Amino acid sequence: MAGGAKSKSRQIEENFADVHPPLSVDEAVTEAARCLYCYDAPCMRACPTHIDIPGFIRQILHRNPIGSARTILDANIFGGSCARVCPTEVLCEGACVDNTMLKAPVQIGRLQRFACDSAHDVSQKFYKPGPSTGKRIAIVGAGPAGLTCAHELRKRGHDVTIYEAGKVAGGLNTLGIAAYKITTDFALTEVNRIISMGVVLRLNSPVNGQKLAQMLGEYDAVFFSIGLGRTAPLGIPGEKLKGVWESLEFIFQTHTKPLARCKVGKHVVVVGGGNTAMDAANAAIKLGAESVTIAYRRDRSAMPAFEHEYDYTLGNKVQFVWNARPVRFVGKAGKAVGLRCVRTKQGKSSRGGKLTDIPKSEFTISGDMIIKALGQEPLLDLVGAIPKLKLNKKHRIVTDPATGATSVPKLFAGGDCALVPMEEVVSAVQSGKVGAAGIDRMLTEAK
Repeated sequence: MAGGAKSKSRQIEENFADVHPPLSVDEAVTEAARCLYCYDAPCMRACPTHIDIPGFIRQILHRNPIGSARTILDANIFGGSCARVCPTEVLCEGACVDNTMLKAPVQIGRLQRFACDSAHDVSQKFYKPGPSTGKRIAIVGAGPAGLTCAHELRKRGHDVTIYEAGKVAGGLNTLGIAAYKITTDFALTEVNRIISMGVVLRLNSPVNGQKLAQMLGEYDAVFFSIGLGRTAPLGIPGEKLKGVWESLEFIFQTHTKPLARCKVGKHVVVVGGGNTAMDAANAAIKLGAESVTIAYRRDRSAMPAFEHEYDYTLGNKVQFVWNARPVRFVGKAGKAVGLRCVRTKQGKSSRGGKLTDIPKSEFTISGDMIIKALGQEPLLDLVGAIPKLKLNKKHRIVTDPATGATSVPKLFAGGDCALVPMEEVVSAVQSGKVGAAGIDRMLTEAK
């Protein structure tokens, strides 16, 4: 038994190994030589943080990975994380001209990882706080947006205190992305790089509307980066059955306990068609589920997950059931045993087309674990408690795209709680940079 348990544990660890192993020095130099070093580089324009991609690749070609890392981190302090989790296929690599000339883009993500890991391996420190300005800024939320804002503000010499409701800093980058993409330990090294700049981090420190009002009086500015809340409920019978999970709750466990001790069903059903649904499905397979099925209420053409995520999930033998709208969690003795669905018919407009149920088409997908991956809800109790804070129809905070400023004086915002083009780490980083620059400009003009 002990030997079998040990073998199973080892197998699970191997399942969560890097999908794309790190490049060796020679492999990195060879890949860097493929770059055309475009003058008006489309890859650089496609990156939300506008990393000088031709520049850092040329530094790798000339065997200067530490200098390359500096070029990356100057634009994106989470460069190592983004190299692992960024959807490069639809951003920098998707824009690479070699896609058309050579049918394959330069592997920008893997080259970025090579450079950042090279600096990490020798504990290279690039940054130090600027001369003190005496200005004090509070940041609410220690995700990539808040941490990036803190780093940028410390470089400018401002004092920064971060208030984080959780026990761990880093937000979804630390705990909410599938562990086969990024490990908790690595994510925390990038957090620690920022905290070492003299940022005061207060964990287990939730903020409510009253506390925020107090902060606006005590600090010279506040940056609000609280992210989003719980997974959206389906609102159908049986949602409280044992065995019904939220997607982030399922993924969190792969970062907070040994993989062999993570809970997974024998037959897992994932509800949703986004990238988080793919993460949950793949993680379930890697944890040892015998079968995993993704149920999505629309058809394949309307699925929001990236193409490369879908392809990877297919490769892991995950089954897809299209045009299946959940109507009830099926239970027995208080435990989930399946998901009851009805077939749907989709209108002409792919993603926005109206769905109608097909009469007498109900069926059940058997499963002892059902994972809801339907996106996250805004933290309405908190954002709704802030007087005069302007929200959009989806209850996201409206900000000035040039400064991150909100409708409330001295309050700036970024990350998933605000208006960002993509719910990705790289977009959160950019919103933190914009917010820090906006805060610094406001404080400078106030002198």
